[in-house]
Amino acid sequence: MTEGTILVNGEPLCPAVLKQACDGRFAEIYPARVPLTGDAVPEFADRFCDEAAPRYPGEAIDAPLVLLPVFPGTNCDYDTAAAFQRAGARVRFSVFRNLTEQDVLDSIDALCRDLAECQILALSGGFSSGDEPDGSGKFISNVLGNPKVAAQVEALLARKGLILGICNGFQALVKSGLLPGGKLGVQEGDPTLFRNDINRHISQLVTTVVSTTRSPWLSGFKAGERHTVAVSHGEGKFVVSREQAQQLFANGQVAFRYADPESGVPTLESPMNPNGSSFAIEGVISPDGLILGKMGHSERAGRNLYRNIPTPVGESIFENAVNYFRKQYGN
Repeated sequence: MTEGTILVNGEPLCPAVLKQACDGRFAEIYPARVPLTGDAVPEFADRFCDEAAPRYPGEAIDAPLVLLPVFPGTNCDYDTAAAFQRAGARVRFSVFRNLTEQDVLDSIDALCRDLAECQILALSGGFSSGDEPDGSGKFISNVLGNPKVAAQVEALLARKGLILGICNGFQALVKSGLLPGGKLGVQEGDPTLFRNDINRHISQLVTTVVSTTRSPWLSGFKAGERHTVAVSHGEGKFVVSREQAQQLFANGQVAFRYADPESGVPTLESPMNPNGSSFAIEGVISPDGLILGKMGHSERAGRNLYRNIPTPVGESIFENAVNYFRKQYGN
């Protein structure tokens, strides 16, 4: 048998031929990759920021309280809660009801009360309002923009609390202006999240590389460190202008980038960059590092979930956040 072949029912076959037989029939209709468009990654995007994260100024909290709102369409709440609980945090759910006008008003009041007591606000993934067209996450961002809720979000950040948005939650943070600016209110020309280049939902494991450590969410990492995370979205392409991207890299606000799994080098090529994100950006932080948004589902990790995957899946952003309040630091 020739080296590199495998036996199937006693017949030697080339893996490349088998892959073509498996993928080729549908590749033209449902492509697994799309051609690169635009310029190559500029030199400024090669910058890594290995700086110390900000310190929590208050008294140490052994088990910080995480507020996890559940909006219409949220479906990653239990996984996110479990990830925070494994890290040692307490979790409180806040179900946002919208069947009637009074339900909405009551839900806003309940959300405000919970925000006043929590240390971490976590917006988990899902499909808010059925993944409404022209950008998902608008329902959540509208709630965040409510004057009562906005005041509590600003108060949380003022006392140096943390905010996390994953997938749909990341979309909401971007649509609300909390990322990358760190304040509610969208400015003209701000980044956005758009439908994947492949023009359909993707669900796979990807490799990301840590680009900065100047956030409590990233304090246990080293710049250049690689992670394997799950992605699952239809609108996950981070779109940003060259000028804004240059500013994000200069400020150390690019948290994670999609990378080649072998070399760890950030790449624009699909399927490693599964949605075609500008400059291979997978996640960003606010200027002060208190807010993190990312497309990869860091919470989709745990025992026996990936028995056929040789590398560990997930990343310890939840432990890093808990350690921030415990005043334990990775760097």
